[in-house]
Amino acid sequence: MKTEVLQSIKKTEEESKSMILAAREQKTKMLLDARIEAENLIAKETEGAEEYKAKRISDAHAKAKKQSAVIIADGETKAASVRANSRKNLEKAVDQLVNHFKVRLNV
Repeated sequence: MKTEVLQSIKKTEEESKSMILAAREQKTKMLLDARIEAENLIAKETEGAEEYKAKRISDAHAKAKKQSAVIIADGETKAASVRANSRKNLEKAVDQLVNHFKVRLNV
């Protein structure tokens, strides 16, 4: 009977050691899986952030391009208006310049 009890105890110890080893292996695997999952989540979120950043930059460039086009068009309109007004007054300005020159020459 002692032998049977000792064998039973030894068998139980071996089973316990085996269970502990299996639990440690499972723990290691679970930790590794958790780390891999965390790294994948970080990579995915980083990629999402990069895509968001690229979209924001692209949107900002598009908005700036539209605003630039409006400003350029406004400037061209104003420049055309100034040119038109100056052409209207060009002959008058030339006449005044010539008259001023004649006065200086005492003609």
